[in-house]
Order: sequence, then C-alpha cells, then structure tokens
Amino acid sequence: MNEMLLQFIWQYSLYSPSGLTSTSGEKLTVVHPGKRNFNAGPDFSEARIKVGDTLLVGNVELHVKTTDWEKHGHTSDRSYDNIILHVVFEDDAPVTDSPFATLELFRHIPAYVIDQYTNLIQTTQPIACASQLATVNDITKESWLNRLLAERWETKLKDWEDLLSQSAGDWRSLLYWRTAANFGFRVNEAPFIMTARSLPINVLAKHKENITELEALLFGQAGMLDVDFQDEYPNRLKEEYSYLRKKYQLQPIPSHLWKFLRMRPANFPTIRIAQFAALVSRSLHLFSTIVQCTSVKEIHSLLEVQASEYWSDHYTFDERVERKTVKSLGASSIDNIIINTIAPVQFLYAHFQGSPADQERALQLLSSIAPEKNNILGYWTDNGWKAENAAQSQALLQLFNNYCSSKRCLECAVGLNIIKKGSANPVRQFSL
Repeated sequence: MNEMLLQFIWQYSLYSPSGLTSTSGEKLTVVHPGKRNFNAGPDFSEARIKVGDTLLVGNVELHVKTTDWEKHGHTSDRSYDNIILHVVFEDDAPVTDSPFATLELFRHIPAYVIDQYTNLIQTTQPIACASQLATVNDITKESWLNRLLAERWETKLKDWEDLLSQSAGDWRSLLYWRTAANFGFRVNEAPFIMTARSLPINVLAKHKENITELEALLFGQAGMLDVDFQDEYPNRLKEEYSYLRKKYQLQPIPSHLWKFLRMRPANFPTIRIAQFAALVSRSLHLFSTIVQCTSVKEIHSLLEVQASEYWSDHYTFDERVERKTVKSLGASSIDNIIINTIAPVQFLYAHFQGSPADQERALQLLSSIAPEKNNILGYWTDNGWKAENAAQSQALLQLFNNYCSSKRCLECAVGLNIIKKGSANPVRQFSL
C-alpha cells in the first residue's frame, strides 16, 4: 500500500461504505469524500463526514499509518487545523490528544482493488492494462481520448503562447517558426526552428519572387554554405548568401546540428530546406489563408510544393544521383504538418479570438486525417485499440507517453475502469 493508492481508493469510494467506525468506536458515514487537493495542505477539502449524529464539513488527510501524522510534521502545521477525519490504512498507534476522528480503512477494502492495482504496476508490458483493454467500454475510451487530446494541445499551446509573446504577437512569425520546425520532422526540428528564428520573415518577404535567393538565405542560415563546392548551383547560392548576409547582418547556425545519419534520403534536411523555400516562395500570406481553411483538401493544395530543379538529381550538394525524381512534399508529410502545426495554430488563434466554434473546427481537422503510424500506435493496435483518425492517434500517443510509460494508472480513466471492474468478482476483504 502507498499513499497515492490510498488517496485513489478514498476519492473513488473503492471500499465497503457500510459498518464504518472510528478507531474510538463512533459510527462514521461518508456523505462526500471531498475535493482532491494537489497542492500543499490536506489531501481533500470540503468533505462531508457524519460522525455519530453530527455532520462535519472540512478537510480530510490520508496516511498509510496513523503515526505518519507526526512524522510528516502535521501537528505543528496550522494548515491542518480544520481536519475533520484522519483516514489511515493501518492504525499503528493513536494520535495523542487528537481533535478529529480516525478511520482505519484496510478492513473495508476489497482485495480485488489491491490485486488489480498490483497487476498493473508490476507488469513489464509497455501497456500495463493491455490484457484487460477489451473489458473497458467504448464510452469510457472515447471520452478519455477526447480529454487526452485537449491535454496534449494544452501543453503544446502553452509553449506556443511563449513563442507568440517572443514574436510580439505576430501570428505570421509563429506559423513560420512552427512550420519550419515541422519540416524538420522531429529529428531536425531544433535546427530547423533555429534557422527560421535567425532569419526574419520580413527578410524572406523581400525575396519571395526569387527561389535562388530564398534558398541562399535558408541554406546559408542553416550553416550549409560554409564549404567549398564543385557544382555551379551551390556556388551561386554561396555567392548570393555572402552578399545577403552582410546586407541583413545575419548570423548562421552551426552546421553540425543537422542530422543525416539513418535517414531516408528523401527526408534529408537539404531536401526539406529546399521544399520549405518553395513553400515560402508560394505564399508569405500563408497564415491568413490557413486560419480560414476548413478542409484537409484545401490545406493540401496550399502545401503541395516541390524542391527546385537542382534537387531532382541531388539529395546533398555536389553528389548527383543517376535517377531523377521530383522532390515533392508527400501527402503523409502534409498530414503530419496539419496534425502538428496547422490544426494547433488554428486552435490557438481561435482561443485568442474567443471563438469556441473555430476551436472545434480545428479539432475536426484531425478527425478527417488518417491515423499516424509508428511503434507506439502499433502497441495499441496489437492490443485491440486501433485509432480511427489522427485525433485518436494523437490522444493515444499522449496516453502512452504521459501515463503508460510512467505507470500513472491511478490517474487514467482506463486504469480506474479496470480497477473498478474487479467489483464484479466475489468480494474478498484485504487483510494485513
């Protein structure tokens, strides 16, 4: 037994409520367990407990053992003055001169609660509840996924609000930075956003009609032009960048930050930078257009770009390949940008504008996109919980990364449902 599990049992009343008595023999009735307090102070507030014939309203504190009260220094802490009940798993010794009742709970806890929790915590499977997922009803799963997607975006949007503040509230710059980061596709996300932030969007705007100048600026700021080249094209970029760097007083990022190893050539940062340059050349008014898009098809048409001609037979500078291919941004890559940048930007903008309808529209974008494919989502599919769309796949990623990986089963709606499922079994009381 640990304190977190005991708090969980109390919060969700996973004990037999009949026959409760204090350690001094008074009859106890839990009218309401109270509201969980995640900050300093008593564990639950605004609880309503009937002791004998007297209804008390106040705070409840829980401990594994009664003596933990003094060990935790609560005796001299004034924030614990309004305690109406001390709930313990084991009453190992009474609190001297206690003004409140103490309830020893272990005799009232069905064994299945402990058994289910222990099975979840001790398993070595990536998803602790994998073997029991089928017992969880669809309504529980769906409502939990909705909450997880909101939680995922709340975390992301908090970081993005900081970026928006750094851009002095310029939504164009926020979309520019985040789209650039997305072109890095996680492996090169950091150097991509560093490159974008080192190169003001207003500078790019002055050169949007000339793809060579755009590539010179982007490759130059990426630190990729500070070498000797054989091909005419990179040498032209290098010469152009030398002039533009002085003109705008630019400082490139270190080239060693970019990663090429263990990547498919089509995903090399050189190809992604060239594609990003093509996107910039097509529209520097992307933000005003994007926030009004209501369908995935519309956004795809905006983001269907391809790298310039030089890259049709190159993946890196000076290394020509035999077979020519158009280096266009694929449909799955565009979907990735919608999932991780476009929809969240729409959502954040709608939040700032106070438009719940537009926030819902941003969420609906994800429902129109096929689910992502990766190892984590493979775990869920293998165990019978397959994402039907990108909204669900994003939520399942949040569930795995933020709950399953750290065994936060007690904070998970699915974990709660599974632990409570044991109530259908014959009740066997837990004993010390």
